Amino acid sequence: MCSENTLVSVNNKKVKAGLLGVGLDTYWPQFAGLRERLLGYQNEIAARMGALGAEVVDAGLVDNPAKAADAAALLRREGVEILFLFISTYALSSTVLPVAQRLGVPVVLLNTQPVPAIDYARLNALGDRGKMTGEWLAHCQACSAPEFASVFNRAGVRYEIISGWLGEAAVWEEAGEWLAAAHVVAGMRDNRLGVLGHYYCGMLDVYTDTTRQSAVFGTHIELLEMCELRECRDGATGDAVAAKLGEFTERFDVSPQCEPAELERAARTAVALDALVARHRLGALAYYYEGRAGNEYEDIATSVIAGNTLLTGAGVPVAGECEIKNAQAMKIMSLLGAGGSFSEFYALDFNDDIVMLGHDGPAHFAIAQGRVGLVPVPVYHGKPGKGLSIQMSVKHGPVTLLSVCENRDGVFLLVAQGESVAGPVLQIGNTNSRYRFSIGAKRFINEWSKHGPSHHCAIGVGHLAGTLEKTAKLLGIPFARVC
Repeated sequence: MCSENTLVSVNNKKVKAGLLGVGLDTYWPQFAGLRERLLGYQNEIAARMGALGAEVVDAGLVDNPAKAADAAALLRREGVEILFLFISTYALSSTVLPVAQRLGVPVVLLNTQPVPAIDYARLNALGDRGKMTGEWLAHCQACSAPEFASVFNRAGVRYEIISGWLGEAAVWEEAGEWLAAAHVVAGMRDNRLGVLGHYYCGMLDVYTDTTRQSAVFGTHIELLEMCELRECRDGATGDAVAAKLGEFTERFDVSPQCEPAELERAARTAVALDALVARHRLGALAYYYEGRAGNEYEDIATSVIAGNTLLTGAGVPVAGECEIKNAQAMKIMSLLGAGGSFSEFYALDFNDDIVMLGHDGPAHFAIAQGRVGLVPVPVYHGKPGKGLSIQMSVKHGPVTLLSVCENRDGVFLLVAQGESVAGPVLQIGNTNSRYRFSIGAKRFINEWSKHGPSHHCAIGVGHLAGTLEKTAKLLGIPFARVC
């Protein structure tokens, strides 16, 4: 019997980020107060990283090679996903290399000085050349940047550099993108993706190498059986179904045209889906099934859309037509808090120079323009049966399209940024929206298609190309961008 466990959001886990300051112990007796001043900058960095949503593991200021081993041991023990290495002043590369090698996680060099520029007049007015040198050393972060890069290049250490000053917004925007990317990578590695049923027959673009998906993202793929979902459905209690009907009313604008029997059928299936997800601790799901006409599995497969939409809104994105790659893309968007709705290209409007995208099946509440409608559909186009479906559009404003693609060489991410715009949409019981891209509809559809994605993609709100490019770098896979 499937239990009716309450779903727990899988997106709330903070990324664990290491912070290590590096300096040179020779300086401390020479320049009074320098070390304390640099530690103050490091504390400010830790606070800013925490404000960006990271769980910060601060290994302190390492100022000689002997201390590097202790810092590396601490950071490894804490299981950090990414290391921010603050160049507080000039430091020896022999201090940083052991840490980077022993941790084996991506490194971001913070070449961040205290202010945009040294106050030359004030420094030179100090008169005492010792004090003047100490003041300069508090600003000479750039001195070690090429040294560290040279050694990391020769040692094969993955790293990136953020250059700027501590109060610069662009520095923390970039740092935030790296933290978000590390959060995605950790979330994908911990994710359990269920596959229920089989591919939509003949959609060759949708088929994927599931071993490669696991190898790239670390995702566990759990193959599920329709008979298990049926068992969960058969075991759904009247109270659970009634509660789910109440959830429908709360979360959807339920059309008065929805027949009570159809609502009850969808609610019972939604209870079963919750139980299946809880049993297997799933963080995402790809599904498709047809069944022979009148078969009990067809009855289940034609009543999943409402329940799968609730799951998607709860951080367990669900992709139809068994599009595993797109379930991955939707999960990435979900981990970024950007939604991640299942979409395909519907039409081009050459009069308004926009692209229409949408899909039948699951949608995402968090990115809806207004309330999500639950409506009856007399026929599921291209699929058997009839039942309830979703009517919604994506919030007007900036959006990002993401496709997890597979070509001869492997997996890569394809991204485009655009705008969801107002205008007429189809009221056919599907999600659909109008999108404008800077290069125009014709050029956009040509360039997007020539990268070779499947015909599905995930839609998220906000412009996220910078974070997604960093995600691809952390994963070690190519990144392509249209617009």
